[in-house]
Amino acid sequence: MDSLQKRTILNYELVGMVFIILLGSMSHFTFELSGFNPIVGAFSAVNESVWEHLKLGFWPLILFTAIEYWKIKDKTNNFFLAKVITACTIIVIIPVIFYGYTRITGEAILAIDIGSFILAVLVAQFLSYKLLTFKPQSKTVELISLIALAVLGILFILFTFYPPHLSLFQDGVTR
Repeated sequence: MDSLQKRTILNYELVGMVFIILLGSMSHFTFELSGFNPIVGAFSAVNESVWEHLKLGFWPLILFTAIEYWKIKDKTNNFFLAKVITACTIIVIIPVIFYGYTRITGEAILAIDIGSFILAVLVAQFLSYKLLTFKPQSKTVELISLIALAVLGILFILFTFYPPHLSLFQDGVTR
């Protein structure tokens, strides 16, 4: 992979970082603004649970993934592996930080929550760049990664309407 390709990929990942942060931040309010439309709720936070806030990173990432696939898929390696690792990074970092600091402080702090979202996206997009420019993995790995992204999407929608009885899914306001 030449330096021009790497620079193109880096530019897309940087744009993706801004895209995910901005769209994710805006989608925090879309469910309420939609008049509590359940279709909108499938893709935006419907309450203050940690799980619902993970959707703020996941769905903008999926939308940007579709844009990237159309624009630069042929210039990259490991496209779906990079994107599933990106999604999983966001899904892991946010709860680890949230449960870590609230265990110490005993309360949620909005600035830390926002910071953890931004940090998760930054780390995730960095990993995405590294994987997109890494040596190609097998087609099987790519297929498994695509399936894993689809399963995550299904779980985000399913658990919006049928959340398990675990603290990750409990509304922080009504807890």
